[in-house]
Amino acid sequence: MAIKDIAVAYTAVATAENGRDGRVSSDDGKLDVVVNPPKEMGGSGAGTNPEQLFAAGYSACFQSALGVVARQEKADVSGSTVTAAVSIGKTEAGGFGLEVAITATIPNADTATAQALVEKAHQVCPYSNATRGNIKVELSIA
Repeated sequence: MAIKDIAVAYTAVATAENGRDGRVSSDDGKLDVVVNPPKEMGGSGAGTNPEQLFAAGYSACFQSALGVVARQEKADVSGSTVTAAVSIGKTEAGGFGLEVAITATIPNADTATAQALVEKAHQVCPYSNATRGNIKVELSIA
């Protein structure tokens, strides 16, 4: 798949100090968090971790994509939520990889409509487009 240029609308800039056991901050100061490995990976778990930050970004982005698609389809997604569960683990090649499970709750849509909206949002969401073909992403509705 060829890399496609985009018409850049915004660029976020963040800097990490000491990797997974340090601090991450944005250039505008709006984000400044301590990061630590989770206890499950031998860390203190005292701060957040990159997987939680990725899950937060992906869920927010997917929720926005769901709204875009709903407006196009004239569907009601008010009261909806999107949860992203990001898992990290070792790959067969010996490195580390990610998997994501996206769960959308859309109370004002029937099951078929909700499923269709989630599938369409997955095609629109920049995080989904960035991960497509690179990591396993499962979609479900609750």
